[in-house]
Amino acid sequence: MHVLAHGGAGGPPRGTTERQAVIDDAVTHGLEGSNPLDAVVRAVNILEDSPRFNAGRGGTLQTDGRQRMDAGVMTSDGRVGAVCNVPGVVRTVDLARFVHSETPHILLGPEGARAVGDHLGVDLNVDLITEKQQSRFDELDIPGDFEGQLGFVNERFGLPTTDDVALDTVGAVATDGDRLAAATSTGGRWVALAGRIGDVPQVGGGFFCSEVAAVSTTGSGEDIARATLAREVERLIADGFSPQVATIEAVAEFEGRTDGSAGVIAIDRDGEIGSAYNTAAMQTAVASDQ
Repeated sequence: MHVLAHGGAGGPPRGTTERQAVIDDAVTHGLEGSNPLDAVVRAVNILEDSPRFNAGRGGTLQTDGRQRMDAGVMTSDGRVGAVCNVPGVVRTVDLARFVHSETPHILLGPEGARAVGDHLGVDLNVDLITEKQQSRFDELDIPGDFEGQLGFVNERFGLPTTDDVALDTVGAVATDGDRLAAATSTGGRWVALAGRIGDVPQVGGGFFCSEVAAVSTTGSGEDIARATLAREVERLIADGFSPQVATIEAVAEFEGRTDGSAGVIAIDRDGEIGSAYNTAAMQTAVASDQ
């Protein structure tokens, strides 16, 4: 098994060493998976469990002061599972995996996702908001009415905050030399309207997987979704580019077409990897038992 994971693209994070140790642990944990899907879910679980990342326990707050998580998975047989706007759940990617493996659907909203969680015996009412996150939210002084929030979001959405807040979505890709899988999970972006859904649960945006390659992205969700960035990386690899060249080329094209930030990781069936980003930093880790 080969596993590659990322901890989000953004400004240089505080606690870089500690964060890297978690990502290293994530890919090591992923190697214990019985197949590539199990590997990426296991890896992302570790990142969701840590408040150092913007997923699960580290998820951002939307304009109403609540957290809502998105996650998606895809495997090389074309099966997809995703959930969006899910509150109170740490390991959101587990719900996406259930949608992938146990339903005929692609994407479930919050009500359906929480029904899945209840079926799995998942705690659906975890208070994920840390004191640090609440303090950041309070400092924003967001208006309480929708009209005021709308104006605030139109003015502030997407603007950088502090270095460690700027870090984004987490994800992992894996292959066993035959099958591939990709998984991505996020708490979204700061200063987003309540109910906002970004690229992460959208096939081809936050993640993509085929018989050729598996891809996970991070960054400015609306821009990534419009550019179908994960799908573009996979297309380049299918056209014969190495994963490293494909990620570099795709991010360069993305930067030329948008004002957004992005980071990408990719792996092909042979376990060759690639990563690229146009932000100040994106931490990754790779592990292999072959």
